[in-house]
Amino acid sequence: MKPAATARVIAADDIDDTRRRYFDPVLKVTVVSVFQGDFYITARPGEMLSTVLGSCIAACIRDPIAGVGGMNHFLLPDAGGADGGGAGVELRYGSYSMEQLINGILSRGGRRERLEVKVFGGANVIRSSSAVGHRNADFIEGYLTNEGLAIGSRHLRGTLPRKIQYFPASGLVRMKEIAEVVANRVFERETAHQVRLRPSPAAGSIELFD
Repeated sequence: MKPAATARVIAADDIDDTRRRYFDPVLKVTVVSVFQGDFYITARPGEMLSTVLGSCIAACIRDPIAGVGGMNHFLLPDAGGADGGGAGVELRYGSYSMEQLINGILSRGGRRERLEVKVFGGANVIRSSSAVGHRNADFIEGYLTNEGLAIGSRHLRGTLPRKIQYFPASGLVRMKEIAEVVANRVFERETAHQVRLRPSPAAGSIELFD
């Protein structure tokens, strides 16, 4: 296992980052946005984690006894042979992102045998030969099987983007499929991130990313 990443982790104490968190007066919770290449772990009962997925995958994992849980959001199954670019880039790949989320929960008192796992995403939003969304879905199912972690709930593949709201304290997930008119915007955003993850031909091992 690799050491815990810090570059792209959203820590529960980062309360000054107003771009990522806000208070929802209707649900009466603090909403924390989990973007591509991020993961977030919390033990605070008043937090809800939110993300929007096209071909990407989000895993929602918690230990209900320890009272700690989190969500990640990864873009591709693996680096595909590309050179690593540090924790911020590696967290966009499934294997590393899953390791960091699970290890982070365990390091905060969680126990592997108690983990509840729910996974979402992997839509083929735009038809193409690469079918990256379904490859992501295949990856997450295979990864969790290999790790001996049962999937308690899943909503994978399909063709529509999804909005996910996860309440780690209770394990509740609210999911909404997004209309096709929005699918192109989600696809363009994810594709832009994929392009930035490719090594620059002139830069050798340097990767371009936001």
